[in-house]
Amino acid sequence: MPMKYCPECGTRLEAEYRETFPRGVARVFDKPKKRKLSAWNKFVKANSKKPRFRYARSNKINLKKMAVAFRKTPAGRKKRR
Repeated sequence: MPMKYCPECGTRLEAEYRETFPRGVARVFDKPKKRKLSAWNKFVKANSKKPRFRYARSNKINLKKMAVAFRKTPAGRKKRR
């Protein structure tokens, strides 16, 4: 069955698209919900590019130094309670 397209913009017509798939399959195309980042994940994301948390030669992240700094933040102190 050939697809039908809009003559003005060239997009696929929705009615024709829905007919080709059974009723429950259209949910596969929905975007999955993203999980909320933890406080540690947010800290790493925000500070991983900063030179003070990078090794000089290999340019890798110094996670041990970053963890010490995280524990000094309010979010890191809240975790220890």
